[in-house]
Amino acid sequence: MKFARMLLAAIAACLVSMSALADEMPVFKLVMKDGVFTPARLVVPAGKKFKVEVINAGKTPAEFESTPLRKEKVLGPGAESFLVFQPLAPGEYKFFDEFHMKTGQGVIVAK
Repeated sequence: MKFARMLLAAIAACLVSMSALADEMPVFKLVMKDGVFTPARLVVPAGKKFKVEVINAGKTPAEFESTPLRKEKVLGPGAESFLVFQPLAPGEYKFFDEFHMKTGQGVIVAK
């Protein structure tokens, strides 16, 4: 019985620690609407893992794509999803919407 209680306590402590770590990851929202990113410039902390929630508020398909970051996410109209990024070195990382190349341009700035 004593071992079972200790095991349960250890598991609970791990779950609390994991929850605290998840809460520390910054989250940024990016809305895509018919070829326009809002905001078109995301400033994120350098050296820290982060999450970008992407929302297609438009009436056409949209795509978040970044060649330097090796990320790609296609969303149908009204769809929502997210991307998790590993820590970035300071700098600028371009992204685009392949469905709307003329207007769908943006940049993630890691500072």
